[in-house]
Amino acid sequence: MAEIRLARVEQGQTKIRNVPIAVTPEGFWCCPSPVVFQKTVKNQNPLNKTKPSSPPPPKATVPKKQASSDERKPAPASFRPGVGADDQRNCGSDTPSVSASAVNERAPRPKIESAPRKVAIEFGEPGTSDLKVILLGKQGFCVKLSVHRNVLVENSSFFADKLSNKEPDISCLEIDDCEDVEIYVETVGLMYCKDVKQRLIKQSVSRVLRIIKVAEFLGYNSCIQSSLEYLEAVPWVGEEEEEKVVSSVIRLRNEGVGVTPVLKRISSDANPPKETLSHIMELVLKSNEERGRREMKSVVLKLLREKNSLPSYAGPTDICNETIYSSCRSCLNSLLSSFRQASEPEFADNSMDGREPVVKLIALEADNMTWLLEILADRQAADEFALIWASQQELATLHAKLAIVSRYHVSCITARLFVGIGKGELLPSKDTRHLLLQTWLQPLINDYNWLQHGCRSFDRKAVEEGIGRTILTLPLENQQSILLTWLGSFLKAGDNCPNLQRAFEVWWRRTFIRPYVETQGNNLLQSESSTTSKQ
Repeated sequence: MAEIRLARVEQGQTKIRNVPIAVTPEGFWCCPSPVVFQKTVKNQNPLNKTKPSSPPPPKATVPKKQASSDERKPAPASFRPGVGADDQRNCGSDTPSVSASAVNERAPRPKIESAPRKVAIEFGEPGTSDLKVILLGKQGFCVKLSVHRNVLVENSSFFADKLSNKEPDISCLEIDDCEDVEIYVETVGLMYCKDVKQRLIKQSVSRVLRIIKVAEFLGYNSCIQSSLEYLEAVPWVGEEEEEKVVSSVIRLRNEGVGVTPVLKRISSDANPPKETLSHIMELVLKSNEERGRREMKSVVLKLLREKNSLPSYAGPTDICNETIYSSCRSCLNSLLSSFRQASEPEFADNSMDGREPVVKLIALEADNMTWLLEILADRQAADEFALIWASQQELATLHAKLAIVSRYHVSCITARLFVGIGKGELLPSKDTRHLLLQTWLQPLINDYNWLQHGCRSFDRKAVEEGIGRTILTLPLENQQSILLTWLGSFLKAGDNCPNLQRAFEVWWRRTFIRPYVETQGNNLLQSESSTTSKQ
């Protein structure tokens, strides 16, 4: 086994720890464990801290200059060629260790905050290598790699450029300001592997992305290609990880690297979005399995809501709205056909088995229409739906001919429209609002008792508030006509009729009180003006 020689120089002390690492068939280290770096950085603080109650250390008996000679830090450099002597000077892990007692006898212990610190790690086989690469990281972190010139030149365009024949005597290279020293070491180690992809199998996606970044800097193209093959095959966990992969891959594509296999996971030219969405909507709307249909309606609604938050360049919203309205018309035609069939005189004479398919189809299509309306309301595109529904006079006429157990599903659509108008989710024209009330308010009143007791999702308070607010958006004479008709129904049915008393009170004040206040205000203004003119 090869060994890592880890030297930590702090306050005149040297601590050396040997850690075994994996060796390639060529007899060189490769892919060191990240634990080595993590433990090293974590242990940069001195181990032997002076306790407050401890007596002060003895005074130094040697000159101060001698005590500080072991505390020199390597001078920073962006990239510097050097010789063997420079290597010894910058990474002093080959210097003999000094005992802690000797240090205490020579010089007083400095404060921890002001003590210079340096952490040095060595990788490789110094006896077999012909080149030293020194990586200088943050906070005095120094890594010395004993490497082979031919391996680096063969795999890295960066090293090939620096180790050209122009300077054949270079025996030491320094790379300064390394942001990710650990990954630099691992990437150089991968140059000694025959199958880089195999070495990446147990790595995390985030770590491979770090390797790609360093490999890109070093011009290590075979490593980049192996990393892309890894990213194409491994699952990406979570949206955050996916975004990191995509951003890194797109950056590589902009630099001319082939990344199409990876991007195929997130983009396709096979089917236009409109056709795909239409197919999904059709599958959900035509499903006969109640639980699966209900769950997928919830999922599709949630996903379409997420699409609403996307910027305009993410895709035209008109494509989605056209698809939804196409589905609306299809469901409405099926619903009207079923109502016609159920309203025929001989339909009531059929057996239960003969009537059940039609009744189920009415419930299905009404539920589909309600779901599509929910989607359109979320997308602020339901105004046309309100006009289409308000124009269904034939359906409203047939509604009175069916048994309430079959027809009440249709009233759920009307109730949802009133709630949407009351909340401002859709803003149909005045004529559409008036037509909607004329066509569907009475059928809703007729089904109201059943809706309260036979429909679990029915929210009486929200529906009554929506109806009242819709009425109050009309001209005052239209409000009066509709509310007086409602009053006759409410006085007969009581709780079996929507309670629109709040809207009735608003209309009352608008009709009988507010004109009186306006008249008094006009008289007051006239009296004030006449008084002013006399003065």
